[in-house]
Amino acid sequence: MLTRIMVPVPSPFSLPKKRSFSSQCSFKVSFDDNQSNETYCSNFSRRLALFQLGTAIPQSQVLGVKASELLRPAESTVETNNVRNVAAMNSNLTEDSALQWAKKDKRKMLHVVYRVGDLDKTIKFYTECFGMKLLRKRDIPEERYSNAFLGYGPEDSHFTVELTYNYGVDKYNIGNGLRHFGIRVDSVEKVVNLVKAKGGKVIKEPALLNGSSKVIAYVEDPDGYKFELSKEATAPEPLHHVMLCVGNLDRSINFYKKAFGMDLLSKQDNPELKYAEVTLGYGAEDMNPVLKLAYNYGISVYDKGDGYAQIAIGTDDVYKTAEAIKLFDGMIAREPGPLPGINTKITVCLDPDGWKSVFVDNVDFLKELE
Repeated sequence: MLTRIMVPVPSPFSLPKKRSFSSQCSFKVSFDDNQSNETYCSNFSRRLALFQLGTAIPQSQVLGVKASELLRPAESTVETNNVRNVAAMNSNLTEDSALQWAKKDKRKMLHVVYRVGDLDKTIKFYTECFGMKLLRKRDIPEERYSNAFLGYGPEDSHFTVELTYNYGVDKYNIGNGLRHFGIRVDSVEKVVNLVKAKGGKVIKEPALLNGSSKVIAYVEDPDGYKFELSKEATAPEPLHHVMLCVGNLDRSINFYKKAFGMDLLSKQDNPELKYAEVTLGYGAEDMNPVLKLAYNYGISVYDKGDGYAQIAIGTDDVYKTAEAIKLFDGMIAREPGPLPGINTKITVCLDPDGWKSVFVDNVDFLKELE
């Protein structure tokens, strides 16, 4: 029998310790004097070709690379992209036209990318416990990494997860900035029992959310990524949300509404818990995946770790999207343009807290799936 209880959001994590990665990158960077800048630059174009559709460059490939170099393409790539991009980037968007563009652009959340220590083990856990399907898998032995896409339906119509495994890396620091992923299931109790049986961890047993009839639970997968499970028998988009912690909620709302063209769907403040959260997205929350942002009173900086990578979002025009992001205080980590070798157009950006997103050309994305 379920008891109606208050299920508070986990208390604020401790402030992050000093780390060896740049605030401009979402992954750890170390230094190795044995690898020259020339060697890195000569391989960068090839690595970008493997960076298709928002796939994170594997951690094993960025060791020994300075953050400033990681975000800078090889000289030949810069020259080629500059030629292709000059006309596209000279549209001189104003703030008003950028707002109009962001609203009419056909944007949607495509997938979320993060790293795991054992790809086959995680695939087995997600399919057996969460009921996901393995949509595709690929191995790149010459680059020493593999990845897999999982979800509840085809990638062209459903939000999915992209798992990346780097050869020889079996553990990642998840940090305290990534709160959890949200999944809607037929039976929370059944999934919780499966998680227990398959090697996961239950953080909060199934309970009624205070003030509602909604049943929720919190669990961890074998890598330590947290999932919020909520009961909904007929959810059109079971993989429902990604929740990230931010240091200034109003600043983040303003950025995602203007630069990303998202709608503010809900806002909740809990002063007794010293915590607030908002929900943003492209369309109604009951029909679409959403981004949730959490703010813990008094905490402005979080440890992003090296496990979580980014969210990929579809767009009709990566050039206009990049311009709009610049206008509203976002940082462009990779200028818009086609990836060498596959011609998929992307742009990579960071929000005011340093969380990374990849915008992917909608037409190119569908071609990649073919």
